Amino acid sequence: MTAVKKVAIAGSGVAGLAAGIQLAKAGVEVDLFEAKPELGIGGSGISLQGNALRVFDALGAWDDIRAAGYAFDGLNLRAPGPGAPIVAALPDVKTGGPGYPAAMGMPRADLARILFAHAEKAGVRTHFGAHVTAVEQSAGAVEVFIDGASVGSYDLLIGADGLNSTVRELIGIDTKPVKNGMGIWRTFVSRPAEVEKSELYYGGPVYIAGYTPTGEDSMYAFLVEKAQDRAGVEPEEATRIMLEESRAYDGPWNAIRADLEAGAPANYTWFTSHIVPGRWNRGRVVIIGDAAHSCPPTIAQGAAQGLEDAFVLTELLTARDTVDEGLWEEFHDRRLPRATAVVDASRQLAQWQIDGDRDADAGGLIFGIAQKMAQPA
Repeated sequence: MTAVKKVAIAGSGVAGLAAGIQLAKAGVEVDLFEAKPELGIGGSGISLQGNALRVFDALGAWDDIRAAGYAFDGLNLRAPGPGAPIVAALPDVKTGGPGYPAAMGMPRADLARILFAHAEKAGVRTHFGAHVTAVEQSAGAVEVFIDGASVGSYDLLIGADGLNSTVRELIGIDTKPVKNGMGIWRTFVSRPAEVEKSELYYGGPVYIAGYTPTGEDSMYAFLVEKAQDRAGVEPEEATRIMLEESRAYDGPWNAIRADLEAGAPANYTWFTSHIVPGRWNRGRVVIIGDAAHSCPPTIAQGAAQGLEDAFVLTELLTARDTVDEGLWEEFHDRRLPRATAVVDASRQLAQWQIDGDRDADAGGLIFGIAQKMAQPA
């Protein structure tokens, strides 16, 4: 017995797909509506910590994800300037437990494809180019409208439709992401043999320079700068900007620059943060993932927290007989304090950089935050 028999999900990101997989595996009828015309497989790479890997295992996708990614333990901090010496090697923090590596990098496109394949296998029906435009709630049900037309009544609508969530707006939650003053350049390049784990450089002309291996022959690299209006920058100019801003960084950055000089594309986004401070549901509609919270990727927990949202929500929905106040109280008791702590920690690390507090212990902050993430969701 489950608390729901038929569920609609808005959004095909990691949180939406994870929720769909778990519900469909439990025999729930699931329709997933994605506004984009196809599966989002853009971007460069993604860093995943142990708590995310633990959820992938629960989904039944861990073997495929492990094969497609690059697992590693620990984190190196390097100094900018000649030689890029390693100034700190942070110990392993296995936030998913002893059965998983501390972290993994992988191409975002591969992660999207794997989760989508598992959703299809579980029986999730996915509808692309489908915009949720309205919801109407009645006792025990929610009617969902796609592009102005009703597609039927559901026991629950899960809004996993990202930072600029339409579902969040439709149910009257006015909390929105706020830009925090940082922007990030990202590129996807070949992996030098010496890069076997994530490495970060603090100091120099940008706030943070770093990279994460994503496969035997690939990694993604990034530069976090003071946010600027980069709208309208042509692709060749974007690559040139990232190339020039990286020149203060030695070591593996020499190989990254070689790929940039050969034409590796660079993309730019602003950092944002927010958290819906109270309940994430309004009746039979609930938001999760980036719709409910976002944080600067300074501790690589954005996707992981969305996965935890999906796991806790579906655990409750498949273990109970009804969607009642007790279910929502337990969901929020388990998720709101944890997501708030993650957002606050990410903001703290970002603000330290923005304020130029050179006395702050970056390694200690990162290690302390990672230890917090080891707690069960």
